[in-house]
Amino acid sequence: MILAVDCGNIQTKIGCIDDGRVLDPVVRLETNQKKTMYEYASDIDKILRLTHIKDMKIDGVIISCVVPPLMDVMSDALKLITGKTAIRVGVGVKSGVRIQIDDPGTIGSDLVAAAAGVKNLYTLPAIIANLGTATTITVVNKDGAYIGGTIMPGITLSMNALTRGTSLLPSIDMAPPKKVICTQTMDAMKAGMIYGTAGSLDGIIERFEKEMGVQAPTIIATGGMAHVITKYTKHKMILDENIVLKGLWYIWCINTNLKKGK
Repeated sequence: MILAVDCGNIQTKIGCIDDGRVLDPVVRLETNQKKTMYEYASDIDKILRLTHIKDMKIDGVIISCVVPPLMDVMSDALKLITGKTAIRVGVGVKSGVRIQIDDPGTIGSDLVAAAAGVKNLYTLPAIIANLGTATTITVVNKDGAYIGGTIMPGITLSMNALTRGTSLLPSIDMAPPKKVICTQTMDAMKAGMIYGTAGSLDGIIERFEKEMGVQAPTIIATGGMAHVITKYTKHKMILDENIVLKGLWYIWCINTNLKKGK
């Protein structure tokens, strides 16, 4: 069993994976650049004890991190807790995915992990929509290579910009309104965020399909808002909230010469 950590801009996901299977629970904690190694170690240790993961045998640790200042902090914290030196997804670490972009060193480690998971678990070609702090829509082609994609502001960023940049618009939750033509300001904002994001995804995916010359590729949705948005897209999407963690398992297997799990 391994401990997989996906450190994002807002939240960090931590999950245990045994023979390719993500175990319950997958836990989240706030990503905070101000925290020290000991503070992270304390927080994570408490979580592992509460979920009884601490009682299990952890054979290895792997980290995906898109917040560079936290990579060393998180690695040191996890080594303090588990005694294991983490594999850190990045330059020099094998992923099993060919990165066919102009500068492979600029790709986020979470995108690499997601591509690795999709390559091993789904029919290719595939499109991955990751609805996190940023919304990334990326492509793994029929040969299992990552060939690029698009990036746009995520729902949270868009909402924050909207409320900060206007005097009268309030902060809102992301519960979807019943209609698109809204008669209340808060519902109109919700409709814009939710249906607007869904429409953006559909539009980009249609352009991807045309550019790739492919009809009906596999589409996987992940990220914090995926469970909301996928209900309103025209394209059928497979919701896989743990695809990054699953990809980390495959990357760990490759780099430790372990036979891949299911």
